[in-house]
Amino acid sequence: MADRNSERRWLEQLTAIPTAPGVEGRVLEWVEAWVGRRPDLTRRRDRHGNLFIAQRGRKRAAPVVAVAHTDHPGFVVTGSDGRRADVEFRGGMRGEYFAGRPRLEFFGSDGTRHAATLVDFDPDASRGTVEVAAGGRLEAGDIGRWAHRQRLGIHGGRCHAPACDDLAGVAAALGALDRARNEPALRHFAVLLTRAEELGFVGAIGAARDGTLPAGARILSIECSRSFADSPLGAGPIVRVGDASSVFDHRLTNLVSSAAKESGIAHQRKLMDGGSCEATAFVAYGYPATGLCLPLANYHNMGNLDEVEAGGGPARPAPEAVSVDDYHGLVDLLLVAARAVDGDWDLSRRLDGLFDEGKGVL
Repeated sequence: MADRNSERRWLEQLTAIPTAPGVEGRVLEWVEAWVGRRPDLTRRRDRHGNLFIAQRGRKRAAPVVAVAHTDHPGFVVTGSDGRRADVEFRGGMRGEYFAGRPRLEFFGSDGTRHAATLVDFDPDASRGTVEVAAGGRLEAGDIGRWAHRQRLGIHGGRCHAPACDDLAGVAAALGALDRARNEPALRHFAVLLTRAEELGFVGAIGAARDGTLPAGARILSIECSRSFADSPLGAGPIVRVGDASSVFDHRLTNLVSSAAKESGIAHQRKLMDGGSCEATAFVAYGYPATGLCLPLANYHNMGNLDEVEAGGGPARPAPEAVSVDDYHGLVDLLLVAARAVDGDWDLSRRLDGLFDEGKGVL
């Protein structure tokens, strides 16, 4: 069973893997190897490449599925003559961050790393050109990301990495699943890892439309969401009641929120409407779904984002960061949520009680 050290190691390893929408193979290979070392787990890919991981054995309850996505905004080589290559950027990022010939790093299919420079870029088309350092060569399909000068890894209570969103969520989901394997009452807990979330959560939409998940599944959609003053790093994982597009299943959200409070896990309850997430897709297609997220610094690798949005700061790419304590809290919270979803939450009965107590003043 996973301990805190194992969970931290998985967090550090996964958030360092190169990935981008549509080219998530390196992350999925890591996960499939992880699953392969656990014979009591099963895995299958749907026709969209999403990976569903479940526990063997008879289930006592309908599935509870933790969902996390395996991509992160990044560059993908679309054509190359070797030293010079055409690239597209997949995912959301402000145009200011592409200016000034930023340094990049690309990863070939054989794992080789190549330093490169972004020599021109059209933010409206999300396309540009890179030049590779001497001795390097790029091929179509290679993945590129920002070459960060800052120290990476776990230090100062945070994980600093090229891609916390949402590989920290993947690590948390696997950490919770590894613990659930040793609790027969949690045999219904499973994990779905989706693709291309950063292009409009198309993997999640495909899974919801095609019935990738078992009937009756309840969804715990995991994200790393931009931190604001009222949702700081270090104050605990967030029970997310909605996003910019929808409000999630109120019964499921209230059950999880109440269980989190009763468990004593440090947590926050927030709307988090800075963007939309996969829970919206699952709710739209009829699944009970709620959201859990980690507060995230340097959202989508945009350093100084508050200042840039205000028009007064330099647009410098930076590593993302999450609190390690928040991450461990999310692992704990996923298991608390899995136990809570079949609880009793009858709001009308509670309101009837309030009415009976107070009606004498009417």
